[in-house]
Amino acid sequence: GEALEVNREVNCLTDFIHGCKDQLQKLKKQKEKGLLYGIPISIKDHINCKGHISSGGMVKFLGQVKEEDSVIVQVLKHQGGIPFVKTNIPQTMINYDCSNLIFGQTLNPLNPQKSPGGSSGGEGALIAGGGSILGIGSDVAGSIRLPSSFCGLCGLKPTGNRISPPGCSDSPSVLAVTATLGPMARDVDSLALCMKALLCQEMFQLDPTVPPIPFNEEVRLRGAP
Repeated sequence: GEALEVNREVNCLTDFIHGCKDQLQKLKKQKEKGLLYGIPISIKDHINCKGHISSGGMVKFLGQVKEEDSVIVQVLKHQGGIPFVKTNIPQTMINYDCSNLIFGQTLNPLNPQKSPGGSSGGEGALIAGGGSILGIGSDVAGSIRLPSSFCGLCGLKPTGNRISPPGCSDSPSVLAVTATLGPMARDVDSLALCMKALLCQEMFQLDPTVPPIPFNEEVRLRGAP
């Protein structure tokens, strides 16, 4: 409900992920609770979710419904997270704004006269507006860092290949710089929890190209003041 309310104000969603309520019922019956148990998680438009399109803001992808979840979505679900909406991006995602000809312009909830940044702009707007507490964006040249900054949030661009790549719509890429998925939230502890949940045996098994190095809490705390 909150997400739809924020969307009415800033136009940040591209889709509602059906089946999320069923998933919650299924989770309740499981004995083992994952690190992200019951947390609704927003997902950037280009990350594949079964039964949905990954438009990348481009009309040519509108008819291509994805047949399976990308690895990151599978791992989020394995950890008890509930992907519930997909969020807007600029066309081709090579832009620091957030608009395309399919879903239109996303606004910054802190100031509707301003951009939320990009390319993970829908994520930035939704989380800053109070419609999500944790989201997954992606970053090549600032696409997590810029909207996090524009919207007053915390975001992390992990090291390249630390997390399994998107499994997403073909969009232009800068080969010299690895595109990487990463968390966006309102505080650093949420980012750390998400990384700890993602860097698990499930991810390393689903994508053997990802180095099987779990999250190191000591290294994070060592850097704290």
